[in-house]
Amino acid sequence: MIVERAFAKINLTLDVLGKRSDGYHEVDMIMQTVDLSDLVWLENSESSHVALESNAASLPVDSRNLAFAAAEVFRRESGVQAGVRLRVEKNIPIAAGMGGGSADAAAVLRGMNRLFGTGYTLDELAQLGAQIGSDVPYCVYGGCAWARGRGERIELRLPRPASFFAVILRPNCHVSTGDVYANLMQGEYSTSLHAEAALRALRSNDVRALESAMFNGLELAAMRLHPEIAQMKEKMEHTLRAPVFMSGSGPTLFTLASTQGSAQRMYNALRGFAKEVYLCRFVR
Repeated sequence: MIVERAFAKINLTLDVLGKRSDGYHEVDMIMQTVDLSDLVWLENSESSHVALESNAASLPVDSRNLAFAAAEVFRRESGVQAGVRLRVEKNIPIAAGMGGGSADAAAVLRGMNRLFGTGYTLDELAQLGAQIGSDVPYCVYGGCAWARGRGERIELRLPRPASFFAVILRPNCHVSTGDVYANLMQGEYSTSLHAEAALRALRSNDVRALESAMFNGLELAAMRLHPEIAQMKEKMEHTLRAPVFMSGSGPTLFTLASTQGSAQRMYNALRGFAKEVYLCRFVR
């Protein structure tokens, strides 16, 4: 049996540049993994099929699940005909803008590579991941990366993470990524990019400079659809006296801290605000 950890991600920057001819949006973003993770178990099966189970009752266990889809893509592209049993233990909030489904898919690709000894490099697994979802190539690598295109094109990976903490809160609402992108207004497309300033701050380990560079071009669209996100953000900023950011298409909100002590104080202050509050560290 093989076990892989699937790390959640947060967006430090997310610039939406416009709509592409293929129907997707062109994006430019910095993503960072944190130590909140799902666990993915993989083992050989006597059947010739993929079987998936999970502790999350709301999670589909067929091709609608990216982990299941990843196993099918891996078998097709590698020529592996053996079946595999998958179990996903969910800890990352579902449909929260933290890449949990993509992280699970990436963990399946890495795990099946180990299970069947196929010898793919991470770069090759990332290429397979691009067939599954835009964030899957990034999740194959993890850490801090600059991504462009639909999000599948990794321009740069930082060799080590900044020594920061993130206090993460998931508001109690469900957000559809497709609906958020569809709700974008023309004037909300970015005309300048935030990634390079964020990368400079990360390299110098300057959390205040990073906060000044951070931006999410989906935030206004998500908040129009779900005003409760804006209300929670305002409440968090008033309580913490610190900037609060949205990850991905939402609804997850987070704030940064440079020390574990300050992160713990923020976490303690937010615990009564929502059911799902997490204290996380940046990880590679």
